[in-house]
Amino acid sequence: MHKQDPILAHLNSETYLGFDFGNKKIGTAVGQLITKTASPLNTIRSLNQTPDWDKIGILINEWHPAGLVVGVSRQADGSDNIITPRMLKFCRQLNGRYNLPVFQIDEALSTFEAKQMLYDDLHVNASKLWEVQDQLAAQLILQSWLNQQQ
Repeated sequence: MHKQDPILAHLNSETYLGFDFGNKKIGTAVGQLITKTASPLNTIRSLNQTPDWDKIGILINEWHPAGLVVGVSRQADGSDNIITPRMLKFCRQLNGRYNLPVFQIDEALSTFEAKQMLYDDLHVNASKLWEVQDQLAAQLILQSWLNQQQ
């Protein structure tokens, strides 16, 4: 019986990164398909409305995800809203830069839900809320996707 290289074991993991895309900030989360749990990571500030690819690359290198999950918002009738095209571009760029599968999931008010949870349940103040709401939204997006997987 040979021992598996720990680096290969990490690469073969069922780890996924989740993203809550915004023009100014991108919330990130990490989750495991095996445990079906997601945790918030951090919020990456965009540079002139351009994702900070260096910081995203650091996360990819650190976690070696099997795939990436991005919340995409649409109108109630399913049509694109004003930010949908930018979100879809972000998905294409993630796939092109990191050659990883990118899964899109309807974000269905995840940022609003995150704000409500932080403000109502945890009594987080407004300035702290601005810093952490996106990473919690990313966690909710990723958790929702993990829950849908068989």
